[in-house]
Amino acid sequence: MSRPDVASGYIVGTSDVRLWGIDGAERLERQLRSAGVSEVLRGDTLPPPHGAVVLLRGDYLFEDRTIADLVRKPGVVVVASGVLQGARVVAAHVPSRDLAVARAALEGKVEAQAIPDVVIQSPETLSMAFVRNLLKATPPVVLPVRVGRAAALERHLFDGSYKGVTDLVTKWVWPGPARGVTRICASVGIPPNAVTVVSFALVVMVTLLFAKGRFAAGLALAWLMTFLDTVDGKLARVTVTSTPLGHYFDHSIDVVHPPIWYFAWAWGVTGGVPGIWTVAPLLAAMLVAYLAGRLIETLFESVGGFSLFTWRPFDSYFRLILARRNPNLLLLMGFHFAGKPAAGLTAVAIWTVVSTVVLAIRLLQGVLARRSGSLRPWLEDVGGEAGSAPAWARPFVADLAAVRHLVQ
Repeated sequence: MSRPDVASGYIVGTSDVRLWGIDGAERLERQLRSAGVSEVLRGDTLPPPHGAVVLLRGDYLFEDRTIADLVRKPGVVVVASGVLQGARVVAAHVPSRDLAVARAALEGKVEAQAIPDVVIQSPETLSMAFVRNLLKATPPVVLPVRVGRAAALERHLFDGSYKGVTDLVTKWVWPGPARGVTRICASVGIPPNAVTVVSFALVVMVTLLFAKGRFAAGLALAWLMTFLDTVDGKLARVTVTSTPLGHYFDHSIDVVHPPIWYFAWAWGVTGGVPGIWTVAPLLAAMLVAYLAGRLIETLFESVGGFSLFTWRPFDSYFRLILARRNPNLLLLMGFHFAGKPAAGLTAVAIWTVVSTVVLAIRLLQGVLARRSGSLRPWLEDVGGEAGSAPAWARPFVADLAAVRHLVQ
């Protein structure tokens, strides 16, 4: 049976519990619009009679991928996390003519089977555990929103917004303080793009401080910048306020500023012209290796359709220490406090070249694997849950033990 391609959104009920400053209906409306649904309805307003409608319960917390997958899959009814039999209907994608019966199912007045021509699915069967854009494996869940569990639900949202594969500082040092600052920003209405603008201002200040040889002050602000670079993305995700402009602005800053910092560090070490020319070969090797590394990442994704750093466990672990901004800042900081800032620059250059050589080898291996048809991310096969994953895989999969009581 053919079904309409274009759907309206319809929110059934709401929740007064505000998570990261947003009530249930407002969060769902933002998520629906982010998933490409331009018309979102509530109450007695009806969708076009010949279209399709995606219905969501306003007192449940949905992940972005669950809504996006539901929008793409008409004829599906979603039940809350748990067993299929007897589970509560929380979402549906049906023709507009079936709106009344679908709404009754979401309100608990009729069984899901009363909706004609639908397939009943759980969030786990609707969406994959592997989240490609966040480089992580975590089973999707739909959770009831309750007053007494607001803090735990907010923690779940924040943890879900974090990348699984990243550098060691972002992964293990920043999450706790970033959650606190994200909460403050959300509570006072600071938008993510404002945080990104502050990050950009810090990039400029750090560049000037490094160039003047004020390395300690520059490092302090550099770490503050990297921290805010974590906050702005998490704030955008938990408040569902991501914009294309903000995304490209943030990503552009991330790509462009590291080599500028290294050049400024070299300027500060050598005192500028003419001394800077003595390290020109070092800077050239660093810049070429850095750009080549970025290009290799892009090429691998075009070959495999996923990030190189999720191909094999080695790649995920290597990303922790890969020659990117935060690991390189650790090198610069260590050598500076050892009284050898020039040696720090050399260390960053060497590690950047070594990292790019490793990436080039992995790209070649990936191309060969693709020819044999065996290129896929390892995180698709680990189950997506820390409790069921091997010990060596657990840093990159979700620990849902703290979430289980939320579905009871």
